[in-house]
Amino acid sequence: MNDIDPREPMVMLVLNGKSAGDPAVRDAVAQVRKAGLPLTVRVTWESGDAGRCVREAADAGATTVIAGGGDGTLNEIANVLAGLDGDDLPALGLLPLGSANDFARGAGIPLTPDGALALVQSEPARPIDLLRVSDDQETRWCANLATGGFGTQVTVETHPELKKKLGGLAYVLTGLTRLGQAEPLTARFRGEGFDWQGAFIALGIGNGRQAGGGQVLCPKAVVDDGLIDLTIVPDEPGDDSDLFSLLATALSAGRAAALEQIGVCARMPWLEITAAQPFTLNLDGEPMQASRFRIEAVPARLRMHLPSISPLLSPAGKDGHA
Repeated sequence: MNDIDPREPMVMLVLNGKSAGDPAVRDAVAQVRKAGLPLTVRVTWESGDAGRCVREAADAGATTVIAGGGDGTLNEIANVLAGLDGDDLPALGLLPLGSANDFARGAGIPLTPDGALALVQSEPARPIDLLRVSDDQETRWCANLATGGFGTQVTVETHPELKKKLGGLAYVLTGLTRLGQAEPLTARFRGEGFDWQGAFIALGIGNGRQAGGGQVLCPKAVVDDGLIDLTIVPDEPGDDSDLFSLLATALSAGRAAALEQIGVCARMPWLEITAAQPFTLNLDGEPMQASRFRIEAVPARLRMHLPSISPLLSPAGKDGHA
């Protein structure tokens, strides 16, 4: 761990402790420092460490904070940054080191440590939206995708050892084995110009596009349009076998046409969900349970280093005008 020199611009890598001994990460950090980038590394050990590191970086005037870990680490650091005051917050970078890396894959961020750190050096930080998710008790932020129903069940039930061995494929395999066993939930969804009520087996509320190791629930979402992308897969009466087969194809292949065929799709700046019983939304894989949620797309809440040709950028964002 190196000390911070407050006189020079600095980039901080907040590294999940599970990856601290990864040789590829150590080599990539060494190469970045050799090239002259003032990179400070902090390693998390327990709950709350990431928040303290991010606040330390912001207080020191860091230009960028890099989340070194999976989608949960990205969520934690984005939540801390979004909760800070000021107009000159550090930009967000991502060094994907998780089992699924759904945001990184959807955004086109390199999955190798050297490639991800090179992206932070070469690409400017661009404005991105965040989803602000509130219930009666708290408000949290979501950088990628909030999921409910089938997708949430798959994420919770995927065995940690299977994730360790197979990465994102573990979610797909678990999901396929659970098809036909999904328990529908019932809720009302209301947004600007939108009102739908009924039973559903899968739900995606997108800033990004995919979760659960490649389940593409919001295939047209972008992170800089100020809108939520909503996909609801209703529980239709009748023979479920065709629905589950089509759902499996749509989720694993990310086929927008298949999702639109079986689902209810809409885009809006805000969304309210009301259910008779509490249910779980997974925010970037982090569970939040309530019977009522309000979700808002907050435009340009953070700046993030993304590839200029990222699928998650709108045409204006790709051109640098977002």
